[in-house]
Amino acid sequence: MNTSKTASFVFALVVFALSWIKPTWPYEQALHSSLTVLGLIMLSYYARKNPISNTSFLMICLFMAAHCVAARWLYSNVPYDAWIKSLTGMSLQASMGWSRNHFDRLIHFLYGFCLVPALIEYFYHKYTPRLSHCLTLALAGIMVSSLCYEWFEWLIAVTMPAEDAEAYNGQQGDIWDAHKDMLAATLGALVWVPVYRY
Repeated sequence: MNTSKTASFVFALVVFALSWIKPTWPYEQALHSSLTVLGLIMLSYYARKNPISNTSFLMICLFMAAHCVAARWLYSNVPYDAWIKSLTGMSLQASMGWSRNHFDRLIHFLYGFCLVPALIEYFYHKYTPRLSHCLTLALAGIMVSSLCYEWFEWLIAVTMPAEDAEAYNGQQGDIWDAHKDMLAATLGALVWVPVYRY
């Protein structure tokens, strides 16, 4: 990895380490963080074997860092409204009429947004130089992987005690949570359509 990628990777590692200072829910956070650890290992290995731009690498590291923040508070308890209120004096929850914590939706959106450029580069180098085809494959990759993740969450829901499953899945009583999460990831990916098509 070059200096830029190393700096991005170190940033993600620092955020990961900071997220583990006096954890409130260590067991549940460890469940979420296991995916972060796996993702960082895979990213490091991939970057050594395959071409990936500094920008795409940075975006993946930013997603990983955001995921670390979400894991710290189990998604559902991220105090983003308190943070915004302390900075602006305004409650985002109140102004939007939200009763639900929506940080998980942001993470799913960022999943689509942050990974599409790297996926396009991968398909471009491995399979086809046509950007329209690469974009289509990247969008499909985000949607299919989002679906597979929701199946994984379902498996957790049916195999773990109800309290642990809720702590991990963070549905917050929303029966359409999986559908909305997949939609958020898809919308994040679709942001790139005008960029790559035009």
